[in-house]
Amino acid sequence: MENVVVAPCALAEHVDEALAVQAVAFGLGPQEVAIRRQIVLRHLACRGARALAAHSDDGRMVGFVYGMPNDRAHWWSSVVQPYLRAQGNDGWLDDSFVITELHVLPDFQSRGIGRRLITDITDTATEPRSILSAIDGESRARRLYRTLGYVDLARPVHFPSAPRPYAVMGAPLPLPRPPE
Repeated sequence: MENVVVAPCALAEHVDEALAVQAVAFGLGPQEVAIRRQIVLRHLACRGARALAAHSDDGRMVGFVYGMPNDRAHWWSSVVQPYLRAQGNDGWLDDSFVITELHVLPDFQSRGIGRRLITDITDTATEPRSILSAIDGESRARRLYRTLGYVDLARPVHFPSAPRPYAVMGAPLPLPRPPE
């Protein structure tokens, strides 16, 4: 099994490499990748945005995560806020660190890389909790998030132009670690 190193990443300088990972992990076509490229670069310019990347022995990026302190003025917050309010959970938008993207190449999934990426990045947060959105269905990602203490705050959440509904999830920080 290849060794994988997780470390801070200047993601804006490696955005195309990260989007190649996301395209494979999330099934995106070239047009969607081009749109997401601009979104990622805009996010990375936000106050407090930071990223980690996972690299294999040969230096290839096999996973990444990025996030930032949540801001109610951001597009994502404006979309999810009515859904959270309807569930009595819109306070989660305040004082939260949002996981904006987390992706691991399929050949490297189920090896603890996603867990390491999300726990390492949230360990750097000063906020008392974390929020994220994930496709609303049973998946490896949703199972991982639940093992880390994330619970559903609102679902189904419909993003404009997204064909499938999402769930907004939240967890107190720090995220739990499995017993050794």
